[in-house]
Amino acid sequence: MVPPKKSKKTKRKAKDSTKQGDKSSIPLEPPESKALETEWWYSFLLKNSTSGPAIPSDEEEAFKYFFRISRGTFEYICSLVRQDLVSRPPSGLINIEGRLLSVEKQVAIALRRLASGDSQVSVGAAFSVGQSTVSQVTWRFIESMERRAKHHLNWPDPARMEEIKTKIETTFGLPNCCGAIDATHIIMTLPAVESSEDWCDRESNYSIFLQGIVDHEMRFLDIVTGWPGSMTFSRLLKCSTFFKLCESGKRLNGPVKMSSGKAEIREFIVGDAGYPLLPWLMVPYEGKSLSALMTAFNTRQTAARMLAVRALSRLKGAWRILHKVMWRPDKHKLPSIILVCCLLHNILIDYGDELNADVTLSDHHDAGYKEQSSQQADPHGKAMREILARHLSLYKDSKEDESRGSMIQGKECRMAHINKCSRMS
Repeated sequence: MVPPKKSKKTKRKAKDSTKQGDKSSIPLEPPESKALETEWWYSFLLKNSTSGPAIPSDEEEAFKYFFRISRGTFEYICSLVRQDLVSRPPSGLINIEGRLLSVEKQVAIALRRLASGDSQVSVGAAFSVGQSTVSQVTWRFIESMERRAKHHLNWPDPARMEEIKTKIETTFGLPNCCGAIDATHIIMTLPAVESSEDWCDRESNYSIFLQGIVDHEMRFLDIVTGWPGSMTFSRLLKCSTFFKLCESGKRLNGPVKMSSGKAEIREFIVGDAGYPLLPWLMVPYEGKSLSALMTAFNTRQTAARMLAVRALSRLKGAWRILHKVMWRPDKHKLPSIILVCCLLHNILIDYGDELNADVTLSDHHDAGYKEQSSQQADPHGKAMREILARHLSLYKDSKEDESRGSMIQGKECRMAHINKCSRMS
């Protein structure tokens, strides 16, 4: 049966209305040319190129200046979140030209908010969008990254852990060391109705904690956040899942190594004196009258744990939203923001993106906070630290003997060569 002519006319009219620009039939994410995908960047650059004297003249460097990452890494991040940002765009995400914000522009807005730590009003002005748009875009980006990028932060498998341990031992001389741990305060203001002594730390700031364990490349392997800054480092550690896993033998449970004195050295991490001394967590010796053996151990232990210190300085320097005072944050959402900044930190490392030299904080990541001292020491932790200290001492002696032996052998070879030459002459 031939369909009625009326149906054909209706179909043709619908088609014609699309040609005339019927907005109701525009797809959520219309196909865009490469020029349109980058249009937001040139508009942004033109508007903000004079916003600071340090903005590089090179376009690629300028991109990194504003967003911390290279164009290649930016495209990768867009690919991670594209499905989420396209599938449910809020009706309010329309720019001043009346077009739906592209995924690229949404990601750029979110990254700029995290990288600069500027207010939503300032970030919105830089992109010609409103404050509410910045808020929506940033939170949608955070939610998507939590789901799509979590594989960039996980505990290493045995093969990867062996690589980490080898690198740390080669660099710092610590056998079976799996990483370094440290913690930092994320400072915030709270509305008067929410102010609580639980969130007021020892320096009279309202703050939330971030604890991180990093590898030899300063990549985060494990993080803990969401706990009040009023806690001690020791208490923060004991509230973490990481602590429970280690205590139950489910983490830092890899193969042991033998020390120079034929004693067993288990897997461990290093931290500062704010942490307790445990069989799997080595902290420095404290006191004024330390032996040469203790001092030598402290030197190597401190050098290794600086990996975590530098990682947190780099994190808070690159993603300044964590370094500035957070204005009345939602304490339920703030841990997600912190996690995503850590994911971005790891993605930079995974993609070989080098941060600009002036990005990392020039002072300590927790400037203004006094060092803590736990004074808690497990007997097995003490024994483990003694084994390590003696191992480092014997290792140093053996290396010095080896070096002297090589020098003597070399001298003997040279003398033999001279004598041989003399006999021939």
